[in-house]
Amino acid sequence: MFVQEPPRLDNTYEADSPLRGYLARTLPADVLREIEPELQELGALAGGPLYRLQLEDRTDEPVHIPWNAWGERIDEVRLTRVWQEAEPLAVRFGLVATAYEQAHGAFSRIHQFAKVYLFAPSTDIYACPLAMTDGAARTLLDSGNRRLIERALPHLTSRDPATFWTSGQWMTELTGGSDVGSSQTVARREADGTWRLYGRKWFVSAITSQMALILARPEGNPPGGRGLALFYAELRDERGRPRGFQILRLKDKLGTRKLPTAEVLLEGLPAEPVAGLTHGTRAIAPMLNVTRTWNAITAAALMQRGLMLARDYARRRIAFGRPLAEHPLHLDTLAGLQAETAAAFHLAFLVAELMGRVEAEAASDDERALLRLLTPVAKLTTARQAVAVLSEVLEAFGGAGYVEDTGLPVLLRDAQVLPIWEGTTNVLALDVLRALEDTGGLKPLHRAFGTWLREVPEALAPLAHEARAALQAADAWLAETVDDPVRLQADARRFALTLGRAAALALLVRQAAWSQTRGDKRLAAAAHRFARHSVNLLPTGTPPAESRMLALDEPSKS
Repeated sequence: MFVQEPPRLDNTYEADSPLRGYLARTLPADVLREIEPELQELGALAGGPLYRLQLEDRTDEPVHIPWNAWGERIDEVRLTRVWQEAEPLAVRFGLVATAYEQAHGAFSRIHQFAKVYLFAPSTDIYACPLAMTDGAARTLLDSGNRRLIERALPHLTSRDPATFWTSGQWMTELTGGSDVGSSQTVARREADGTWRLYGRKWFVSAITSQMALILARPEGNPPGGRGLALFYAELRDERGRPRGFQILRLKDKLGTRKLPTAEVLLEGLPAEPVAGLTHGTRAIAPMLNVTRTWNAITAAALMQRGLMLARDYARRRIAFGRPLAEHPLHLDTLAGLQAETAAAFHLAFLVAELMGRVEAEAASDDERALLRLLTPVAKLTTARQAVAVLSEVLEAFGGAGYVEDTGLPVLLRDAQVLPIWEGTTNVLALDVLRALEDTGGLKPLHRAFGTWLREVPEALAPLAHEARAALQAADAWLAETVDDPVRLQADARRFALTLGRAAALALLVRQAAWSQTRGDKRLAAAAHRFARHSVNLLPTGTPPAESRMLALDEPSKS
């Protein structure tokens, strides 16, 4: 009887040419020599024991236990085996700590996110609590609140599993979603000066965290985001019991099912203001910038995982008398997916690189402006790429891609959260428009293109021209819509995606130029293929009046 060989993974660091090429170009040789053994070890774990445990633990999900046998409310959450294994590994490898130890200065974020990129696909979205922990550490540091920094930061950045904390991020409510200004959570000050929080948080990821940063409205404050404050809370007492909150239920989600996401009732949770009693959304902005970068890195990592499996399977699966790897149409399909994945990788890691330079106080004004602009751009661009690429990856396996016990469908289901978490594509597109007010428009990006594309060989010059042309088209669109707020908002998504794809193409060309001097033409091929997938998306827009007629199925009023 015929038995199909499944796809296999080896050391995912050794097999990842985009990651290794990027690190070789970007890092000083002594830094790369120092960190590479750790990346080799993590790649071996990710492609070996962790991947096998994922497959074995495929059907396990977290369980909420509201009461103990004697009727005491405990709200315990039992985690899956993968998550139980993931935390001590994450702590030992310093997936949060690396960014704050600053052992490699401005390169510390590159080092950190290279580890995250290898770790995330094999640990069932355990990257989510790590992202929020990283974001909480950054938020507390930026707040200047010395008491909370001294209290929490040693836990958030610990390399000891016995003292390590993760942090939650409690913002989302039924009233608002991304519109956190509609929050109804109330902060009340007691007679002794302490604060307690009351309300209902509809979507709380990683409910097992030891602390959380929470948006709430102090009594008497005005409505909207200005009236919110950011609060710090430690969630459980020394016995592990909740301190003033109940878990109402764990969410039944399309994907990220290993991640315990809860609906929570706050019943007097003790809390402490982080940075004053107003402008909480401004205070939590550093958290969002960090977690959006984790989102982009995770998108690239999941895409690469899907492609690694699809490439290996193409060599093992015989169809119509020969391996899939010998069918030109199948090769063409995988080539297109690799081009999108390489583009996503370089866009995501550029943001990580810029973050590291800013945190090390080594960034120019232009680099600070680019970080502000490209963080939402990279998040929304890579998230949409991930969903499209992983849908196609499943199709590359035929029926096996649709069967749960192959472990393949979870790639697509988990990827679907990426365009939603930390702001949908539309919400982030509007943030890109706000970012332009902070950066003085697109001039910093134009200057960056000039630097990235300064020394391009003749064979890549048409691609450099196409990247610049897309950026110029975006600039022209801005000039045309400056006095038309309806069109400005209606086309904001196409504008943001054009920026993302233009930047990704420019970065691919830069890496391809470097790689070609070392005899590697793969990145040049990826850049050519990516350019054929459309970079400038602005000309395809539908006028706002037509959009309303189509979206709401309303008759034309003209």
